[in-house]
Amino acid sequence: MTDPQAPAHPSAPPYAPRTPVHEQHLDGFGTVRVLPLDPAADATVVHGWVSGERAAFWGMNGLTEQQVADVYAHMATLDTHHAFLVVKDAEPVALFQTYDPAADRVSECYDTEPGDIGVHLLLAPAGPGGARPGWTAALSGALMAYVLLGLGRTRIVVDPDVDNEKAIARFLKQGFTAGPRVVLPEVDLPDVYLPEKKAQLAFLRREVAFAG
Repeated sequence: MTDPQAPAHPSAPPYAPRTPVHEQHLDGFGTVRVLPLDPAADATVVHGWVSGERAAFWGMNGLTEQQVADVYAHMATLDTHHAFLVVKDAEPVALFQTYDPAADRVSECYDTEPGDIGVHLLLAPAGPGGARPGWTAALSGALMAYVLLGLGRTRIVVDPDVDNEKAIARFLKQGFTAGPRVVLPEVDLPDVYLPEKKAQLAFLRREVAFAG
């Protein structure tokens, strides 16, 4: 996945009035704010990201803007799965999701531990300025601080598609330990459909992410 420098996105609503669940200033990078996703207000931005070919692994290619909004409106009713818009210096730069692995299909594929938290991260496309080395690492560091320190979780679980080599390489570079390759079962419910997925599990413990 490409490191954005100046993410390109449609005109977005103002973010300053919205209360973040996490805010962190990183020297030399900027201020990162993690905002609860507003399914309606953020639909245009999110749809622009998830509908691109580069986001094929996200699983929303082909959905309309309203369908994307509906997916996240449903997620907002859940206590176990949460979606966030990540904003850097007032610009939306990523879609971030957290979930309780024990309440997710991934729990059928590994032994969950108390303190586990699952995450999904979709970065905005790079803008005209192109990629900048270290950008993703800095942003990811702020998100790790939110889930491992802010939420007090002890281990992050990720399950990228086995063919998503860029995402897998990025996680391993960030200190994740590769787990087994698994097949996440199909989910077919009235409000949710997820096809079967071949995934590479990987794990990051808090003491590794914030050693010392």
